[in-house]
Amino acid sequence: MSPYDSDPADRLVTAAADGEDQAVEAALRPKLLDEFIGQERVREQLSLVLQAARKRGTAPDHVLLSGPPGLGKTTLSMIIAAELNAPIRITSGPAIQHAGDLAAILSSLTEGEVLFLDEIHRMSRPAEEMLYMAMEDFRVDVIVGKGPGATAIPLELPPFTLVGATTRAGLLPPPLRDRFGFTGHMEFYAPAELKRVVHRSAALLDVEIDPAGAAEIAGRSRGTPRIANRLLRRVRDFAQVRHDGVVTPEIAAQALDVYEVDARGLDRLDRAVLDALLRLFGGGPVGLSTLAVAVGEEAETVEEVAEPFLVREGLLARTPRGRIATAAAWRHLGLTPPVQTAPVQTTRGAVPAQPDLFQGGEG
Repeated sequence: MSPYDSDPADRLVTAAADGEDQAVEAALRPKLLDEFIGQERVREQLSLVLQAARKRGTAPDHVLLSGPPGLGKTTLSMIIAAELNAPIRITSGPAIQHAGDLAAILSSLTEGEVLFLDEIHRMSRPAEEMLYMAMEDFRVDVIVGKGPGATAIPLELPPFTLVGATTRAGLLPPPLRDRFGFTGHMEFYAPAELKRVVHRSAALLDVEIDPAGAAEIAGRSRGTPRIANRLLRRVRDFAQVRHDGVVTPEIAAQALDVYEVDARGLDRLDRAVLDALLRLFGGGPVGLSTLAVAVGEEAETVEEVAEPFLVREGLLARTPRGRIATAAAWRHLGLTPPVQTAPVQTTRGAVPAQPDLFQGGEG
């Protein structure tokens, strides 16, 4: 087995929610827009939509929330229902594989109810086509019978608000995307915002933490509140078992070092990719499949799990010739990049040096 082997699902810094995350998030979720931290532009726009709907006494426009996982799309959907004082029905795209599944959900909605559809881009095409009419005309046609004798029975629906969430907005077909009256894109959080998230969660979890300790956790949370809350729980465990329970920056750093999350939020898989790229291939360029073999992972795991954060941090670049490490990657691992080849003087003049592969440009 490769020393780099790891299960992406077990990563402490993954933005996907496991069972423990879902249970804890239910207790930590803010209930109103005023309590929601971060996403200032989306909060302001959404507040206007909801206030206007309440003044008119009608259901607000359908809402589409897009962005990476762990940023609060589900939380915002619940806040929308709370602000409207309406019930909420929660389901997901993968759970709706047939038009009949969607028809059963839509036909049971009450007036003004909020329907939250997570990972909406993974819904089946027949259900998606039924949703067009439901969103626009509050009506669906239920097909009864099969073959030539099949008939369509129109079913009127009460006004409702659909809140769709997606991590891949580009996969939504334009006809579906155009039926949303409001689209909000969730951005990664700044460290100062994550520090406020950590403080709030620590208070709810009855964890004593000082400002510098919260800042230490926030700085390693990859801009994602879900990861910040998960790291806080692991630091809490460390502080309670090996110290007096108070989270200081030193204790937070020690705890996260135990869990192999470094000062920039990189975990063992991230560092394994960089280490292989730098030590085995001199910083690249190297093909994705070759790099994946070197770290003992599937190419899809490297491309979809490790690379997005490394690229966003400016540690790795994707080029037509393959993956290359930037100068920041060498510095982060404490290594010295190879010396750039100097121009060679010939009778025809100087031959330019090889391009600098460590500036992160597209080669």
